Amino acid sequence: MPTPLIIGHRGASGHRPEHTLAGYRLAAEMGADYIEPDLVSTKDGVLIARHENEIGSTTDAAMKFPDRKRTKTVDDTSITGWFSEDFTLAEIKTLRARERLDFRSHGWDGQFDVPTFDDVIELAQQLERELGHPIGVYPETKHPSYFRGIGLPLEDRMLSTLDRHRWNTATAPVFIQSFETNLREMRPKT
Repeated sequence: MPTPLIIGHRGASGHRPEHTLAGYRLAAEMGADYIEPDLVSTKDGVLIARHENEIGSTTDAAMKFPDRKRTKTVDDTSITGWFSEDFTLAEIKTLRARERLDFRSHGWDGQFDVPTFDDVIELAQQLERELGHPIGVYPETKHPSYFRGIGLPLEDRMLSTLDRHRWNTATAPVFIQSFETNLREMRPKT
């Protein structure tokens, strides 16, 4: 019988703020075989790890950029907040992650930055060397139709990132997920 894979969904969420390198590291140290970053885009087309493109609930964007609050329609839902696509990567890197759920510890709030997809892959490759076994990535494209509609498609950027790290191969420790049909469009490019 095959051994089940353990996926560090959003990292070790509950122990560290989700989608931080510290959370992904802890997940791997706790036994995860794969770390799972949700991917959204910045204004300048860089993929970052956030659960949603509304980043006000998972960062200190509201405090640092109060004038960037907007209301947008994402996947037919009106959302008010701060959105990844309204910030450059340089601006995103000034933000600090925080726990979004009230019932979890907020003791780590403000200690970690927002990682890029490159950062996540580099960490996974570093963890493989440190831990002595493969640590893969399980990226999910978030709201790909929305991002395509505003001129910031996620798919080619994700595949380019995998290419840069030599992980766009059949044997690479990568599973790509999406709730939309963009996986069919990406398949011929892998």
